[in-house]
Amino acid sequence: MNPYWGAGFFEFFAIFFSRIGQFMLGQFSALSADEVQVGVLSCVAISCGVVGPFLVLKKMAMFANSLSHTILLGIVSSYLLASFLWGGGMFDLSTLLMGAAVAAFLTAIFTEGFVRFLRLQEEASVGLVFTSLFALGIVLVTLYTRNVHLGVEAVMGNVDALCFSDFRVAAWLAAFNALLIALFYRPFQIVSFDSNFAKTLGISCGFFHSLLLFLAATVCIGAFRSVGVLLVLAFLVGPYLTARLFSSRLSRLLLLSPLLGILASLIGVALSRHLLSVYDLPLSTGGIVVMVIGLFYVMALFGKLCMCHRWEKFHA
Repeated sequence: MNPYWGAGFFEFFAIFFSRIGQFMLGQFSALSADEVQVGVLSCVAISCGVVGPFLVLKKMAMFANSLSHTILLGIVSSYLLASFLWGGGMFDLSTLLMGAAVAAFLTAIFTEGFVRFLRLQEEASVGLVFTSLFALGIVLVTLYTRNVHLGVEAVMGNVDALCFSDFRVAAWLAAFNALLIALFYRPFQIVSFDSNFAKTLGISCGFFHSLLLFLAATVCIGAFRSVGVLLVLAFLVGPYLTARLFSSRLSRLLLLSPLLGILASLIGVALSRHLLSVYDLPLSTGGIVVMVIGLFYVMALFGKLCMCHRWEKFHA
């Protein structure tokens, strides 16, 4: 039986931290569904928290948004291919994931290729690839999958269906992204703030730009199971924008952004459990977490405005 069954909001935290302590002491080996949800969402928050700041600094946040739409082409293409080859017998979530991966990397390749070889601006390249691949996905859905229900999980995620294997994958992805950012922190920092200065130092701006595209694509794919291909944009941008209100140092932002994402994940899962236990409302946990991220920003903005107003009033 789930130990969180019937638990309210504050009861959730008491049970959670008690069980995590017991788990670390080896008193039990299997995590409950709620703990797996917190773990996976926290790993997604770490992956997005270390990549998102560089995407915003390089004005590439819309690239992540384009990924969230063009992946639709990969989803429907994987379904059509599986139906043609195996008659739908091999059609499952792993098939969707492979199709999403192909579409994500095609988006990155086309976006970067148009900038390098056709000399398009970054925004123009993103807009062209985004609209073209998304429109193609819509056409395929309209023509060939009218009577097929791909499931809202394909675009919104399904946290309730996560298992411990998903946690392992998310943890490896978080460690991979954090390790790469730590190893190449200085080049990423210089390229993000001043590409001309980076070139004078012999830093390959093209390589690190492509590496950032690759990391953004892996983050979107890694978040497919938990928050889908749409809500991941909030994890990439929201925590960073909130942290940016209180700090301008990149090193601190790379620490605060994942922490805010982890906190939002924990509160979101607890709130989802509370709504289910008290009000019998089975709402989307991923959607609640994203709402918490947005609420964090609104509260931080309001708090900063109040602080600035009091400071001006004090010195008036």
